[in-house]
Amino acid sequence: MTDRAPVTLRDAATVLILRDGAEGLEVFMLKRNLNSDFVGGAYVFPGGAVDPEDRHANLEPVCEGRSDAEASRRLGIESGGLAFWVAAIRESFEEAGVLLAYDADGKIVDLDHADGVERWAEHRTAVDTGGRSLIQVCEAEGLRLAVDGMHYFGHWITPEGAPRRYDTRFFLAAAPANQTPLHDDHEVIANEWLRPDDGLARVEAGELTMMPPTTASLRAISRFATAAEALAAATEITDVPTILPRVIAFDGGVRIALPGDPDYDGEPGVPDASIDWMSVANARTTGLDQESPL
Repeated sequence: MTDRAPVTLRDAATVLILRDGAEGLEVFMLKRNLNSDFVGGAYVFPGGAVDPEDRHANLEPVCEGRSDAEASRRLGIESGGLAFWVAAIRESFEEAGVLLAYDADGKIVDLDHADGVERWAEHRTAVDTGGRSLIQVCEAEGLRLAVDGMHYFGHWITPEGAPRRYDTRFFLAAAPANQTPLHDDHEVIANEWLRPDDGLARVEAGELTMMPPTTASLRAISRFATAAEALAAATEITDVPTILPRVIAFDGGVRIALPGDPDYDGEPGVPDASIDWMSVANARTTGLDQESPL
């Protein structure tokens, strides 16, 4: 064990993009680059940190159906809540090529139309590399971000001891028609539509690696037969609990404990700098994922 300086807690947002597949509800997932310095190789939902550009001084003109005051109340913060919705949309565009936005006719933007494929690809690259902001893309294309169709349902905070820490809000949204998701082949190296139960079974079998918030989210949506049912349930949520896992000492090493785990209040542990964080995430008792409000 070694002493480390405190890690800054960063705001983040992620979105579960849902569709109805041939055998039921499916969610879009990405595999993180194996060389990532945090949770490399893990299967995740599109998402990431809330960037300064997401905290634009006046987001409401490009956001449909949700004010900053309403968004902030929903998240339980004083102000700036709309930036979390914007960040989730931006990350899904960068990482997966999915843009949750309305065009001038009030329809979800068509990215697959032959006349616009190259233009949207260029926008995606520019946003990903910082050449322009998502807000600038909206202004240039006459878009409004579809924040009204994204529903807040989860709140997880990375435990102390992790090399990076995030205060992450989880959202649900329907997969847009006329958009074909594709990983960016940079931060993420593969993509897949997964039935929640299949994803969980593959984690249990050791075929896929996921962090506890990811498996908990899959369990939460696995009870629904269709995307519409899951989204309808999300609209009824009035209270989203904050889930803060803890790193505890365990059999000479460390593991993650969640609220409800009998060892949650046990002796705290700090992973040594040489320890792979994914191994810490996986060294926990199966089946203790925190219940979701869904």
